[in-house]
Amino acid sequence: MPAKRLIKRWAVGVKNVLRNDLPKKTLPTGAPKRLISQPLMARIRFLAVFIGLLPAMLFAAGEVYRPVSVTPPPPAREFRGAWLVTVANKDWPSKPGLSVAEQKAELIALLDRAVQLKLNAIIFQVRPSSDALYASTIEPWSEYLTGTMGKAPQPFYDPLVFAIQEAHQRGLELHAWFNPFRALHPQTKSSVAPNHISRTHPELVRKYGDKIWLDPGEPSVRAYVLRVVMDVVQRYDVDGVQFDDYFYPYPEKDTAGRELEFPDGATWQKFGLANGFLNRDDWRRANVNQFIQSVYQSIKALKPRVKFGISPFGIWRPMNPPQIRGLDAYAKLYADSRLWLANGWLDYFAPQLYWAVEPKEQSFPALLNWWVQQNPKGRHLWPGLNAANVGEKWGPDEIARQIKVTSSQSGARGEIFYHLRNLTDNPALASVVRAAYPQTALVPASPWLDSVPPDKPKLTVAENSHSSLRVNWETAGETAWLWILQYRTNEVWATEILPAHQTTRTFENFRPDMVAVSAVDRVGNVSSPAAI
Repeated sequence: MPAKRLIKRWAVGVKNVLRNDLPKKTLPTGAPKRLISQPLMARIRFLAVFIGLLPAMLFAAGEVYRPVSVTPPPPAREFRGAWLVTVANKDWPSKPGLSVAEQKAELIALLDRAVQLKLNAIIFQVRPSSDALYASTIEPWSEYLTGTMGKAPQPFYDPLVFAIQEAHQRGLELHAWFNPFRALHPQTKSSVAPNHISRTHPELVRKYGDKIWLDPGEPSVRAYVLRVVMDVVQRYDVDGVQFDDYFYPYPEKDTAGRELEFPDGATWQKFGLANGFLNRDDWRRANVNQFIQSVYQSIKALKPRVKFGISPFGIWRPMNPPQIRGLDAYAKLYADSRLWLANGWLDYFAPQLYWAVEPKEQSFPALLNWWVQQNPKGRHLWPGLNAANVGEKWGPDEIARQIKVTSSQSGARGEIFYHLRNLTDNPALASVVRAAYPQTALVPASPWLDSVPPDKPKLTVAENSHSSLRVNWETAGETAWLWILQYRTNEVWATEILPAHQTTRTFENFRPDMVAVSAVDRVGNVSSPAAI
């Protein structure tokens, strides 16, 4: 108990004594009279005891908070992410050609809203179409920044460096999102830069319908994309790398409605048949499988803490589970995503479950439950939710139902919203998210990457007055990624998750009974708490 409460109780007792509020006893008949009355003697004895204890009480008042051993309640754990889409300027920047100051202000506003909604991760699209929203010596600047492919922002800045700094300052993870094989978007407006791969290596690019695509069957294509990804992993302090659902392209049709064949016949002859493959579809899947495995292994060899995630089309194959109908991503996109999950070639899996709860043939809960059962390695499973449908196909209550289904599904701890501006610009949807996330949460830990907790931090009292308390803390070993600040008042604990740069807290006009601080590392391990 803080000493000020103890002293207050003593003061009330003294006040009662001086007011003569002590119970009075009547002297027995015939008792000798005293020069000092019995009530007064009682008050004198009380004051003597009080004065005798005063030095100890004053010492205690200056040493109110001492180290204690305590186990505060664990913080909430779930992934709360949103895709920040740059292709076609869907989320950021709102249009090409904004000034650098305007671009920065827009991005800060989006990150601030993410924090207000208690999200804890942003998946930032850094490579929409073999271009870059960061300073790259391999690929040209994206047209979505300046309006011209290959043109750097002026005055110069690196948007990815800026995004990482601003996200981390707010305690948000930032994952770099790559579209691995799309070479040019059909809606590209800018002229193609001279250093774009369609210009430097046209032999690696295929035209398919209205799409321009890198051929995954070319070993040099897979090596090229891997080089692009690893360049970002090496140079930037990203928390994760993510691919979406584009591997081989979605099927295109000719004017007669017939499905077009992806034009990789020469590649198939050279690298498929020549290497013993008898089935072209199996070879295509093997190309993608080899690429996914090499990306995962390369990231872990360079920076094991960087999470690798994939967000594939939400249906692996129709009839899985039996009620499901829809596109066969295994046969049409050559994406054997169940294999990647089963083999543990990723750290998190975010199937795009872009369907409602009720429809039987594309049932959100049925698909989520099925995917959970395909996860023998125990990787993170965080479904993608189509927030963009709210206001068009759905009301916001549909997203509320999907969040509830996910939270009740064992083996799924969080979700990712497509996409961020849908949350920030739709008040009804934002209200749903706020209701679903009443308190902040830590991203779930990844024990297969690292399970060693950081050292217990050092917690000290910097200022301790009758009306306020200020505490400081610092790391005792490796640099912390986040801090968990917890304090107890009247037996009720409050929990806050703070960014690494915040290492002090002042409690104004009240002082909690107990304060505890824990350190969190980059993969989510939590130290034992330092408490006073």
